[in-house]
Amino acid sequence: MFKPSNMLIWCCVRYYLRTCAAKGQSSDTIRGKYSGLKKFFLWCLENDIRKVDRINLDVMDGYMEFLNAYRIPATNKPLCQNQKRNLVEFVKVFVKALHRKGIMEQNTLEFIELPGKEYTLPKGLFSEYEVERILDQPILLGERGYRDKAILETFYATGIRRTELAHIRFSDVNFEAKELTITHGKGHRQRIVPISQRALEWIALYWQRVRPIFANIGGCDYLFLANNGNQYLPNKLSDMVAKYVKQAGFKRHGACHLFRHATATFMLDNDADIRHVQVMLGHASLSTTQIYTHVSQKKLRAVYQRTHPSALSNVELR
Repeated sequence: MFKPSNMLIWCCVRYYLRTCAAKGQSSDTIRGKYSGLKKFFLWCLENDIRKVDRINLDVMDGYMEFLNAYRIPATNKPLCQNQKRNLVEFVKVFVKALHRKGIMEQNTLEFIELPGKEYTLPKGLFSEYEVERILDQPILLGERGYRDKAILETFYATGIRRTELAHIRFSDVNFEAKELTITHGKGHRQRIVPISQRALEWIALYWQRVRPIFANIGGCDYLFLANNGNQYLPNKLSDMVAKYVKQAGFKRHGACHLFRHATATFMLDNDADIRHVQVMLGHASLSTTQIYTHVSQKKLRAVYQRTHPSALSNVELR
């Protein structure tokens, strides 16, 4: 892989993204870096900044000022704190990589202060009744319905990400131990998670009766196949799940991740240890899992009623 022959920002961006791909980073990760660095590059052009050796802390102060004033065209809303942090971090990591490769003499952003991180609560959480209502929708649609039902049950039983589900093979399912091996976890981390008997039965039914129909079209060896017989694309999984959420009568943003949120919240509500939930979801940091302790209201209400003096008092108002 040849290094860029000049210091032009976009030439260096393309080289950097190729090195990311060579390291085996996921297409979603590279796509995010491409989008973020393109936004920075366009801002640099408007400010007559052409070469990477001009990127320094003063330049980044100007870029962060731009991000603070930026409004998303579709909604006219400002960027959230995490979006601004990610956009700045894309540039920081980019410059650090160029320095390591010897393209830049100094890591000019080594001491940059990133915008603060914001922890937001998951939105649109479902109750157990609402989840079951969504799960009931696919069985009305024949062969595709059996497949979609098996997918929804797997999402709900395991809380896995959509990319992780798309890469499951039949050999990853252990029916006897009631376990599912995740081979395509975030950050290339593999893990084994439990899966319910109910989900396993739907997977078995789909495998025996329905999957051969799709397999004859594309011949792909992944467990869940799209209508063309090939591997399911993550965005198509989201479209499918969103369809059933709407069909169940719910108007909420999000799709596959809503089941992930539900899995974490229900387990914590029923006294699961937070570290077990962390392993289940494949979170690298416990702080990510701790977000769900703030939305686990069932346990909080019970503890409050049992422990707070105001809740324990039986004062009658006159």
